[in-house]
Amino acid sequence: MQRNQLRFVIAKRQSIVVGLFFVLLFLIIIKFFLVQVVQHNYFEKKSVNNSIKLIPIAPSRGLIVDRNNKVLAVNKLIYNIEIDPNKKHDFDNIKTHLRSIIPISDADVEQYHRITKENYYSSTVPIKSNLSQHQVASFLARQYLVDQVSLVPRLERFYPFNEYSSHVVGYINRINKDDMDKLRRMDRLQLYKGTDHIGKTGVELMYENSIHGFPGFKKIEVDAKGNVIRTIESQEPEHGQTIQLTIDIDLQKIAIEAFQDQSGALIAMNPNNGEILAYVSQPDFNPNLFINGIDHKNWNKLNNDKSKPLLDRVIHGVYPPGSTLKPFVAMAALENNLRKPPYKMFDPGYFTMPNGSKTFRDWKREGHGEVDLVKALAVSCDTFFYSLGLELGIIKINNTLSNFGFGKVTGVDLLNEKKGLLANEEWKKNKKNKRWFAGETVITAIGQGYTQVTPIQLASATTKIAVFNGDNQPHLKLGRFLPLSKNAEKKEMSTSTDLMHYIRKGMEDVTAPGGTAAFLANDRYKIAAKTGTAQVFGLKGGEYIEDDLPDHLKDHALLIAYAPANRPQLVIAVVVEHGGSGGTTAGPIAKKVFDYYLKNYNND
Repeated sequence: MQRNQLRFVIAKRQSIVVGLFFVLLFLIIIKFFLVQVVQHNYFEKKSVNNSIKLIPIAPSRGLIVDRNNKVLAVNKLIYNIEIDPNKKHDFDNIKTHLRSIIPISDADVEQYHRITKENYYSSTVPIKSNLSQHQVASFLARQYLVDQVSLVPRLERFYPFNEYSSHVVGYINRINKDDMDKLRRMDRLQLYKGTDHIGKTGVELMYENSIHGFPGFKKIEVDAKGNVIRTIESQEPEHGQTIQLTIDIDLQKIAIEAFQDQSGALIAMNPNNGEILAYVSQPDFNPNLFINGIDHKNWNKLNNDKSKPLLDRVIHGVYPPGSTLKPFVAMAALENNLRKPPYKMFDPGYFTMPNGSKTFRDWKREGHGEVDLVKALAVSCDTFFYSLGLELGIIKINNTLSNFGFGKVTGVDLLNEKKGLLANEEWKKNKKNKRWFAGETVITAIGQGYTQVTPIQLASATTKIAVFNGDNQPHLKLGRFLPLSKNAEKKEMSTSTDLMHYIRKGMEDVTAPGGTAAFLANDRYKIAAKTGTAQVFGLKGGEYIEDDLPDHLKDHALLIAYAPANRPQLVIAVVVEHGGSGGTTAGPIAKKVFDYYLKNYNND
């Protein structure tokens, strides 16, 4: 009886086991069916993706050279120790082992964390950059200690002339999230696979599309451990184009060194074709500091500097033009049939409004005596232009200034150019909710008041005097005449060559005996110029002595000039911030640039 019960229990258990076996077998068959039949395409595709990798090959960034093929931006081969931030790792352990091999500073670690936090990265991020040969050898010998770290060769951007080309060439920096968003909007994100850097300022930014190039790729097959089995297909990248600029870096150095420790801007251009030969903004900075993300110490030093070395004063700096505006106001008079020689007036050293409400003083207290338009330019007679401004009115003044390019961008091939300001009744009403006074027109005529110009506008406008009716747009890329921008559309001036003659004669007499820049006269060539002093500080109802003011309150010094006067080959505009007199401060800087250019380009 007991034996039969035992057999029954055993048989029952066997039935259960067999049943479970068939259930499991059925489930396995179902799973095999799903995998092999229903999900076959999905897993086949996943298997291919796991075994085939598409590796982007970044293009080499194009060079930037000056007009004489001197390299301004180049790529140099360096070796970095890099970590993939996408993978999990014990960073402290890696750091400890690395420091036993090569020196890793706290600044290196800080930069690594900053890059991984603030920037987009395509692959790996350096924890130590630009290793020496000895450091490379040390790392390779003990690399087994840090298998999650790689020695990576890179082509790193380098600017051989450092500060001399900082504002015009600009710099590159690591791609950040804002850059990624912009590239995505422009549908260019795919072109930056494998690339970590992008142009941020200057020519590097303006011509980014040409300089960057197009990436290549390598399609490889790997095993389960990630080892490369074979290369299936590859395509070489299309490297970036070399950009040749109109800049002469040697002329640029002459101009920068002439500024010494003064702040300001200079632009020198060929009036016959618009080529910019010198593009100076002082003070400058070392663009090499920015390539892999500038450290906090250097950033704070540059950003907090009161002299603003990061400001590109050529296209972003706006200044009262002072008396450099007078040739263009004189042109407004001639275009409106006013004060054409032999018209003359007597300058007693001041001008009083017809209603006696206000008196404006000339810079020369005793006055200039009898002056015509030509002499008024040569000696910079304020009284002549005070009364002329009132006679013309702000609308006619601004119409002529606009035709010369003031109040609008020149269209130079750089981004974010400022357009300055031509103020009028409507502007003042909208901006300050106040009415325009006749006295504001009076001081506008001598380049004071609300009028604001950029150095590049001054240079561009002067070319239209140097080369009659010339409208050669300023540009930096050699051999390229840019289409005029929307705000820089060409306007033919109504002035005849006869009328322009008076302006040119007045500017030539500026460097003649009795002129405000007579010291610029020389035996080799004739300079035509106009000096300017833009007031920064004023005392209501009183006067002050310029030399007694602290430097930051002194007047700006300005100069526009071209030479040789009879066959203009170079136009220069100079602004020296808080430099005092335009002739004595800005003049010598321009003279050094003229001397070098006219000697070395055999134009004299």
